[in-house]
Amino acid sequence: MDEGNRAYNWCNANPLWPPYNIAPSTHAAIQNAQLALLRAPSFVGDIMPQPQAGHWKVRTNAKCRDSSILTNLPMYSALVDTPLRAQRPKTIYFELKVTGIGRGGFSLEEAEAGIAVGFIAPPYPTFRLPGWQRGSLGVHGDDGRKYVNDTWGGVDFTTAFAPGDTVGIGMTFTIPKNPPSYEAGQQGKLMDVDVFFTRNGKKEGGWDGNEELDARSEGGTIGLKGDFDLFPAIGVFGGVDFEVFFHPSQWLYRPF
Repeated sequence: MDEGNRAYNWCNANPLWPPYNIAPSTHAAIQNAQLALLRAPSFVGDIMPQPQAGHWKVRTNAKCRDSSILTNLPMYSALVDTPLRAQRPKTIYFELKVTGIGRGGFSLEEAEAGIAVGFIAPPYPTFRLPGWQRGSLGVHGDDGRKYVNDTWGGVDFTTAFAPGDTVGIGMTFTIPKNPPSYEAGQQGKLMDVDVFFTRNGKKEGGWDGNEELDARSEGGTIGLKGDFDLFPAIGVFGGVDFEVFFHPSQWLYRPF
């Protein structure tokens, strides 16, 4: 069985978890960027916390297979952060600085290595990159393509990540400006969702998180509409080095 079929079966056997009712102290810790990176079973390398909260350094082994590194806590709580309850927009965002690729210093497009940044609704098969399976999205640095629940190759979006690049991925949830209609892609819309991508402190692109997906994305944007908890996800394969920044004081881009 190939990894795609294995992941498909895994998702069928493990439905999305309902939102978790987090304690106020836990929510405060999340707002203070006290998020830990978790080692996926398929990950080979080092994940090293740094002195400042929300700052991590990661180095993978060249033999590392496709792996998604997730956080221990959600960045978006569907019960606490939803604009439908809080009556204000909610933005989640983090940045990643590429410090080494393929042990040779070239771009991810040329290397037998890759980094992806995105978000997932749990549970997620961590032997797959973010964006490939249900309840996930990601921008992949080896080809610059965006993936939203898309195992089949993604969509052209940006250019490959290069050493020295600091990239960021974010989502903003707001109360809908217009009520949902019966037009294609509008059914099940809970709120407006804006997904955005940054590079070196500047917004480089984005998309409507409610946009209609083609037939190859079974389940559409399930898990990504603001009704499920969302966790940062960093996809890796091959030998790469990077730093992760969860605290706003560490970001080059200011999303709020």
